[in-house]
Amino acid sequence: MTRRSCAIYATGIVCAHLLIVGIALVVAQVFQTMIHSRLKKEITLTEKSQVFESWKNPPPPVYMEYYFFNVTNPEVFLAGGKAAVKQIGPYTYREYRPRENVTFLENGTKLYALNPKTFVFVPEKSAGNPEVDIIRTVNIPYVAVLSELSSYSFLLRTFVSMYMNSLGIEMFMTRTVHEVLWGFKDPLLSKIHSMKPEVDEYFGLMWKKNGTHEGEFVFHTGEENYLDYGKIDTWNGLREMSWWSSNQSNMINGTDGAVFHPLINRNELLYIFAADLCRSIHLAYVKDVEVKGIQAYRFAPPSDVLMSPKDNPTNAGFCVPAGDCLGTGVLKVSVCREGAPIVVSFPHFYQADPVYINAVDGLSPNKEEHETYLDLQPTTGVPIRACKRAQLNIILKRVPGFPKTRFINETIFPIMFVNETATIDDDSAAQMRTLLLIVTLVSNFPLLIVGMGIILLLVLLQVLTQSYVHFSAILDQVVFLFFSLAECFSNR
Repeated sequence: MTRRSCAIYATGIVCAHLLIVGIALVVAQVFQTMIHSRLKKEITLTEKSQVFESWKNPPPPVYMEYYFFNVTNPEVFLAGGKAAVKQIGPYTYREYRPRENVTFLENGTKLYALNPKTFVFVPEKSAGNPEVDIIRTVNIPYVAVLSELSSYSFLLRTFVSMYMNSLGIEMFMTRTVHEVLWGFKDPLLSKIHSMKPEVDEYFGLMWKKNGTHEGEFVFHTGEENYLDYGKIDTWNGLREMSWWSSNQSNMINGTDGAVFHPLINRNELLYIFAADLCRSIHLAYVKDVEVKGIQAYRFAPPSDVLMSPKDNPTNAGFCVPAGDCLGTGVLKVSVCREGAPIVVSFPHFYQADPVYINAVDGLSPNKEEHETYLDLQPTTGVPIRACKRAQLNIILKRVPGFPKTRFINETIFPIMFVNETATIDDDSAAQMRTLLLIVTLVSNFPLLIVGMGIILLLVLLQVLTQSYVHFSAILDQVVFLFFSLAECFSNR
């Protein structure tokens, strides 16, 4: 047998083996299954997990941008007209949120952690100086007292109204941004504090929230089931809340938004428990996006999250007392926050009933600036970019016994909104791209084997036909095919 014959036979044998083995591996999805099994095992919150340290000390910087609605015509509103506001900001703070007191429970299947948050002002990302800039906004302590006295006698309300007038306390106040945000000694609360020491004499939207945490969390590590990775087991010792009027509304579902299980698909709903909203919300797939060269799925709260119970009966449980419901796009959270009738929404009442948007001049909701969304890398479940936007509002209405309220129209009045953002840092993004490239190459290794088999098959056929011209042309096509396949795999 000549060398040429031996080469032909050897090429045929190798070609056949490559095609058989490659096709078998593709059909059986051995490598995909192996990768998925590895991901399910490795992405956990156990001490040996590579993601544990990044979970304890998240590397991406988190920024809190605070925007305020400055009231330009309080006299018009008090006389029965429509209020007008002008947005000012942002006032940006870097948020640090390391996990502390981390303790593993139940053989490593759960862990306990606190998540204190510290805020540091970032002047270069801000529109002004919060300690200098003045805003005029609703006097929330004043409204809180009105709300508290609404169930008392008319005579008592009249007496309190006269007393507040003598102190010069109005429904709208003028303060610096820093005071409204981080606290000031309020004259009305100081008077109440002298009679009831348990009432704090200081007020601020973020008063006592710098350096504190939102509660004690116990998380599932994902050791038993990868789908439970990062899910909250208990919050402040509770597996469900008691504020709302239905069992479904009181459920504590999902994660805290920092992590999600690997192998996310577009059809699932992701749940997040938001302690500041006193409830769990769900997010649905919106579209594919790319962040720093990383392919990701964008998830966002669908319109039914804050939809009126008339259109979405499952939201009836968020009406407290039962049947006392607001319209689409707003959620009254005063049931879990003592004091004023606080209402939350998306900024500028995005996705809300037009009645709330049109009640105040100066609002212009739009998806680009006011939507909350989360961009997740679907293979690992790691958040690549997050943007959480929420607005704080207060209900203003007439209260008998308080003459200054006698002309006002009931309004859900915007106070401020926050834009909380985080994007994966460059180093983490580079590591993620490398990991995904390895996953892609390993997952598609059977296809590479099949491709090599096809190349050898074409070579073998050309040798057998002994056509040099055709052989050169086919060889060029084979080389082009090989590089095309390589480029395809590198881009996946």
